[in-house]
Amino acid sequence: MIRAKILGTGAAVPKRILSNADLEKLVETSDDWITSRTGIRERHIVSEGEHFSDLCTRAGELALKRAHVKPEELDMILVGTISGDMPFPATSCLVQRNLGATRAAASDVSAACVGFLYALHLADGLIQSGKAQNVLVIGGEILSRYVDWTDRNTCVLFGDGAGAVLLQATRGDHGILGSIMKANGSYHDFICMPGGGSDRPANDPKSIEERLPYIKMKGNETFRVAVKAMADVSQELLSEQGFTHEQVDHFIPHQANVRIIDAVSEKLKIDPRKVYKNIERFGNTSAASIPIALDELVREDRVKDGDMVLMTAFGAGLVWGSVLLRW
Repeated sequence: MIRAKILGTGAAVPKRILSNADLEKLVETSDDWITSRTGIRERHIVSEGEHFSDLCTRAGELALKRAHVKPEELDMILVGTISGDMPFPATSCLVQRNLGATRAAASDVSAACVGFLYALHLADGLIQSGKAQNVLVIGGEILSRYVDWTDRNTCVLFGDGAGAVLLQATRGDHGILGSIMKANGSYHDFICMPGGGSDRPANDPKSIEERLPYIKMKGNETFRVAVKAMADVSQELLSEQGFTHEQVDHFIPHQANVRIIDAVSEKLKIDPRKVYKNIERFGNTSAASIPIALDELVREDRVKDGDMVLMTAFGAGLVWGSVLLRW
C-alpha cells in the first residue's frame, strides 16, 4: 500500500536564549520554582525583526536538503501554527514564496500544540489518496509575542521555534502506520487567547485594557485532562495498529511540562530510556516541540531503520492526537 514516509527533517530556533535567571528579573519567580514545576531551564525567544515565516523557511530548507527533494517538486506545504506572521494570508504561502515552491499548494493548520500532528494526519491522507507525492509539513510558533510577561504562571513556559519534515509517497511497510486526532470544544477556555480575533479585536481599547490578546491557561485543570487524553489516544492507536508499548523504540510526547511527560509515559508503561525530552533547553514550543525533538533524534543518529516512533500531543481547543510511524 501507499504510505507517507519521512525522508528528511529540519529545525530552526532563534539565537536569543532567555534563561530562568533572566526571567527572575522580569517577574516574581525563581529558577527553582520554574524548574521544579515545569522542567524548563531556558528557552529560545525571537528578537525584534525576526519573522515566524523565516524560522519555518529555514526548517523547511533543511528538511528538503536532507530529503534530496527540490522545492519545485513539492505538491503541498502545511504549516501547523497559531502564531503566523499575520492573520492572513497563511504563513505557508509566505514559506512557499521563500522556498520557490512554485507548484505547491499551501495552507495553515490551526490546532495549537497539536498543529504538527494534525498537519501530518492531513498530509498522510493526501498521500494515501494519491492527491500528493511530496508534502512539506512544518510545525512552529513564536508564542513569546502573545505571552503576558506579568503572569508568572504562563510567561515562564513558552519558547519559539519551528520544525519540519518532508513526506513522500512510498510503497512498503515504512512510514506513517496510523494516526488518530481528537477534539472537545467544551473545554475551549482551558487554554485560550480571548482577544485578537473578530470576537474581541486587538484594536478594541477594552480588549487591550483587559489584557485579552494574551495567552490564558487553567493549569491544574489542563494537566489532569492532558495526561489522560494523551495516554488514552496513544494506547488506542497502538491497539488499532496491533502493537504494544514494548515495541515502541522512541516516544516523543509534546514538550509542555516534564511532569506531564513523565505521567503520560508512566501510564503507557514506556521505558523511560525511550522517552525523548528536550524541554529543559527549549521550553514549550507548542506545535514546534515534536518536530524539533524528532530532528534532534535524527541528527544524533539515534533513529534506526525499522524503529517504531510514537508521537503524541495535547493543546488548546481542546485538541489531542497521536501518530505512529515505522522509520
